[in-house]
Amino acid sequence: MSERPSPARVAVVLGGSHTGMLAAQALAGSADRVVVVERDVLPSGPDPRKGLPQSRHVHLLWSGGVRALEELLPGIGADLRAAGARRAPITTDMVALSPRGWFRRWPESHHIVLAGRDLLDATVRSRVLADERIELLDGTEVVDLLGDARAVTGVRLRGRDGRESTLEAGLVVDATGRGSAAPRWLAALGLPAPVRREVDSGLAYASRLYLAPEPARDGFPVVNVQADPRAGGPGRAGVLLPIEHGRWLVTLSGTRGGEPGTSDEEFARFAREELRHPVIGELIERAEPLSGVAFTRTTANRRHSYERMPDWPENLTVLGDALAAYNPVYGHGLSVGAQSALILRETVRRYGWGAAGLARRVQKAVARPVGAAWDLAIGQDVFYPGATETGPTLRDRLVAGYVDRLMHTATGNGRIARRVTDVTSLERRAEVLLGPSVLLAAAVGPLKPQLTGPPLTAEEMKKAGLLP
Repeated sequence: MSERPSPARVAVVLGGSHTGMLAAQALAGSADRVVVVERDVLPSGPDPRKGLPQSRHVHLLWSGGVRALEELLPGIGADLRAAGARRAPITTDMVALSPRGWFRRWPESHHIVLAGRDLLDATVRSRVLADERIELLDGTEVVDLLGDARAVTGVRLRGRDGRESTLEAGLVVDATGRGSAAPRWLAALGLPAPVRREVDSGLAYASRLYLAPEPARDGFPVVNVQADPRAGGPGRAGVLLPIEHGRWLVTLSGTRGGEPGTSDEEFARFAREELRHPVIGELIERAEPLSGVAFTRTTANRRHSYERMPDWPENLTVLGDALAAYNPVYGHGLSVGAQSALILRETVRRYGWGAAGLARRVQKAVARPVGAAWDLAIGQDVFYPGATETGPTLRDRLVAGYVDRLMHTATGNGRIARRVTDVTSLERRAEVLLGPSVLLAAAVGPLKPQLTGPPLTAEEMKKAGLLP
């Protein structure tokens, strides 16, 4: 009989979704045993699961996240494409109306991976759980942490039969998502509450799945009609995402007072009449509905600044939506989760398993991609009425003013469009937008005139049924 590893070399990952699975993979090379604890019973294939209702809505994996994913799981991009996912160049295959006008479809600067959330999760999960060092304990609830304010030593669990047990570990990763109990667990250990900021635009979003017209089932661009917070009133937006098997996943959203309806008829009407341009409504009128409307209100931006706490216990780190959850409209959560898991792996490798202060080092390091995505997410949301108790800060206003000017410039300047996508794809830090040449270009403004309509080609319009 083989000898079990000592608790010092055991890692426990709480949460078996995207970030949790990648965190388990990140630790497999350093720990002798990695246990993923998941409340739901996970499906064996690309099927929905109870604890992930947001999977019915649009998700994007930006190239910054794709690179991290490939570092953790070499060849995963090929696996995803084999399963039906698509690699789409940006901004070449994107038809987007920004708050300052239509973007041109510039030559490729970055890319996104287009797939349904169930397919993405199943493909990643299959690769991760194929590693014999990683085991899944699903259908199991985390009750609390073991240890004290100095160090976490494991977790207390409750199985499907209601029985409780303990699992000792040398490292515990909380990747349980928006519903994370980490603040409560830390309080029970005698630690103070973390600094927390919430920006809630009151946004609700509704999604529906369609079968694209037969000629448009391969290679159709993403179509994105963004809200304009400068216009006053609710912000309404929509995105059409071509995913696997010739389907279009369409998500519509609106802030307080401008929410999309939940009926099939209201969904179509909102797309046609409430967005700043009716192109998404016109497209779905010619597509075949495959589902009803899925509706969600859990969209607030929420960040816990654990890296700023004066005391932090050894052997605990918090990642993914448990650390910072973003308005899903901006599509950065999956990419930040992958980048954070990669940082976890590199930090553990650099300082060594069990090194003093390792968990705090991880927490401080993952704050970098988290902060970048946070600034992108709240840049618009903070200006909607009721989003925060005190309204936008001076910093929020200054940043938003400059970003607005950059977006205006990017509609007619390919170089600036690339710099903007450097940041939105999470490939480079926002400092690249403050270089002298970028500042000068922003002062000059766009070099080409504004487009008057969506830059769909005649061939694309014909394939979608918009032209005879």
